[in-house]
Amino acid sequence: MTFGTLALVVALGLIGPLLALPKRLHMPVLLGELAAGVVFGTTGLRILDPSDPIFVFLADMGFALVMFAAGTHVPVRDPRVRGALGIGAARAALVGVVAAVAGWSVAQAFGLGNGAVYAVLMASSSAAMALPIIDSMRLTGPPVLALTAQVAIADTACIVALPLVIDPGNAGRAAIGAVVVALCAGVMFLVLRYLVRTGAQRQVHEVSEDRKFTLELRVSLVLVFALCGVASEMHVSIMLGGFAAGLAVAGVGEPRRVAKQVFAISDGLLAPLFFVWLGARLDLRELGEHPRFILLGLALGAGAVLVHWSARLLGQPLAYGTLAAAQIGVPVAAVTVGSQLGVLVPGEGSAIMLATLCTIAVAALAAGRLASATPAVDSEKT
Repeated sequence: MTFGTLALVVALGLIGPLLALPKRLHMPVLLGELAAGVVFGTTGLRILDPSDPIFVFLADMGFALVMFAAGTHVPVRDPRVRGALGIGAARAALVGVVAAVAGWSVAQAFGLGNGAVYAVLMASSSAAMALPIIDSMRLTGPPVLALTAQVAIADTACIVALPLVIDPGNAGRAAIGAVVVALCAGVMFLVLRYLVRTGAQRQVHEVSEDRKFTLELRVSLVLVFALCGVASEMHVSIMLGGFAAGLAVAGVGEPRRVAKQVFAISDGLLAPLFFVWLGARLDLRELGEHPRFILLGLALGAGAVLVHWSARLLGQPLAYGTLAAAQIGVPVAAVTVGSQLGVLVPGEGSAIMLATLCTIAVAALAAGRLASATPAVDSEKT
């Protein structure tokens, strides 16, 4: 990758905010970034080379920070959310059971052997998508608290489950890796909490703010990249490392100043670069060569929304269920790992990403409905 290419990628990242400018559309920024990558990548003009090692490494950094930000958005310290864990867990479990049946059914219908992978994809929720939407729209009330708990539980469970089902032969290794990452995140949380309670964190904050050292930001980056390094060494996705680091930081409370600094690095450069790379990596030409995978993508996308609608049986409004169906991290990891292991047949990865785009688009529509509703968005009548 050259500086010229990097400038192009950063410029393409601007398309996301430009397309998201009309507030009434409530279009996620990443849709424009993905679309730009598709046009300039493998599917379109082929100007961007998604296999470039530097491009791949920068994209991995962006993915790690996207998942880190998703973890920090989980309000684990909010007692109201802890109170909603029961209904959130019940809804996530119900969706998981329905997804297991739907995943098997889709695999049988298309004559493919990845029913377990499809089930995890359909059951997954994206904290990286849903929680920022909730924050930006300032949604409040019991339905939002339950949705937050549900998304956090489903996202965590599916992040852990994916490596187990996509590579059953190494499920034991993947399980051990997930446990090691979780233990490291737990140690990280305990150390951070100790520093907060002893006042050391406050002293560092004051020195950093006075001397403009940005020490807390540097420490945060060390933590997330270190945990991603552990995940890589244990042969599990950096998605798990980034998300676990975010949860550890959320557990002690991320200072607003640090949150803004991380946001600047992530959303200002690395996250758009990741989504442009992801779009460039997609080969939608495969869908033209294998038309049935278009149907597979639509089936997976529709299936994800429908299985999340099953939470209506436990009182969740359909609009919130649709928002919970939005996916990004788990499908990306499934396509990346599945392609590396040769688990996916040609066209299957593109179908999974098509399904992902469908869930994001439908979730954006649901977000628009919630935004245009009356101020009482916390009502179960939404």
